[in-house]
Amino acid sequence: MLSGSDTGIGHALAKYLDSLGFVVFAGVLNKDGPGAEELRRTCSRRLFLLQLDITNATQVKKAYLKVSEKVQNTGLWGVVNNAGILGFPADGELLPMSTYRQCMEVNFFGAVEVSKTFLPLLRKSQGRLVNMSSMAGGIPLPRYAAYGASKAALSMFSGVMRQELSKWGIKVAAIHPSGFRTGIQGTSDLWDKKEKELMENLPEDTRQDYGEDYVLGLKSYLLHMPAYCDADLSPVLNAILHALLAKRPHGLYTPGKGAYLPLCVFCYFPLWFYDFF
Repeated sequence: MLSGSDTGIGHALAKYLDSLGFVVFAGVLNKDGPGAEELRRTCSRRLFLLQLDITNATQVKKAYLKVSEKVQNTGLWGVVNNAGILGFPADGELLPMSTYRQCMEVNFFGAVEVSKTFLPLLRKSQGRLVNMSSMAGGIPLPRYAAYGASKAALSMFSGVMRQELSKWGIKVAAIHPSGFRTGIQGTSDLWDKKEKELMENLPEDTRQDYGEDYVLGLKSYLLHMPAYCDADLSPVLNAILHALLAKRPHGLYTPGKGAYLPLCVFCYFPLWFYDFF
């Protein structure tokens, strides 16, 4: 069972697992949306679509009941918490509290809700829990205070669950990809709206300290982000597959160019060097 299958990594993963012969329960935010429609059109009948807004406890429970009905006493082999939002990457002081709350609601609380709900099925199969965190969840990166904090919370949750669930034979992994082109970066229209919200919430003295040009330049940074991201998602898909199938999966995966090096610098060098780096 995976969440966030409308676009990006979740969409690609649903297709990939289906092509390998898995029975896939693909949770989508919009069951009538283009992403869901494409999965219906291109995947086999082994793939079941689930209406799943992970911030909606009723939808999570309904998804659990549907999956339980299908798997019955077999249990469920894997849960992949993939659904997530980026928010508006900007300096932590500039971000409205709504962005912090929204990131935590989706990236952390939603994933925890799904995990807690589906764990009884994983216990039956001694299966796998895989959480899609981020490079920003393991190391501090400028402009990702809200997103990074929510993903760091998810990574810590994964680590604790890995320890606590081992007695049931359940393996837990966190995935920390580097920059991939996933659709999470959003569209120009979305960022126009977010930029407007950010500007409206800024105190006048803060706006003056940063300068209007700097604040307005944040959207330009966002729109150029995809150019620096890898369009090939196969390293992430392979990491998730390993986490689901390997006899001894890793607790942490860092797929993608540049995901591992900053983590090493952060862990083994003085913080002033990491910040300079």
